Amino acid sequence: MMKLWMAPAGLHIEPGQMGDARELARIHATGFYRGWPEAEFADFLGDPSTPVYVACDPKRRIAGFALIRIAADEAELLTIAVDPKWRGKRVGAALLRAVFDDLLMSPARRMFLEVSEDNQAAIRLYKSQGFATISQRKGYYAKPDGSAATALVMSRDLG
Repeated sequence: MMKLWMAPAGLHIEPGQMGDARELARIHATGFYRGWPEAEFADFLGDPSTPVYVACDPKRRIAGFALIRIAADEAELLTIAVDPKWRGKRVGAALLRAVFDDLLMSPARRMFLEVSEDNQAAIRLYKSQGFATISQRKGYYAKPDGSAATALVMSRDLG
């Protein structure tokens, strides 16, 4: 039985499939200076320790996705991205809620993530979902102008 979660605007969330790698790479590149290549997404999609959650319409057109890694009792949000035409419609929040719901069935008890201090929209999303900043990594993210942004390390309990 496939897992499904409801999402706003007629979307639903389901597990990613191997054939999604190209679309995930495209969406990721719209939100990050250094998008990840299709082959990397294919590797993640084939690895049970890195579940991918996709928000899509009934025709399975992907609006956004979340990718996590589970290791022992911790989970890490590796990346989350929403297609520009779907931003501001609560797709990211729905993806995170699906991730949290699914992780209740795992040994993970805490989730971590890194976010650029420049990404205020993402920081607002994470704070609204219960994440708090626990540390910083100076110079972690490369920026187009050659400078580097600090990463905020955030975490939240899962249960």
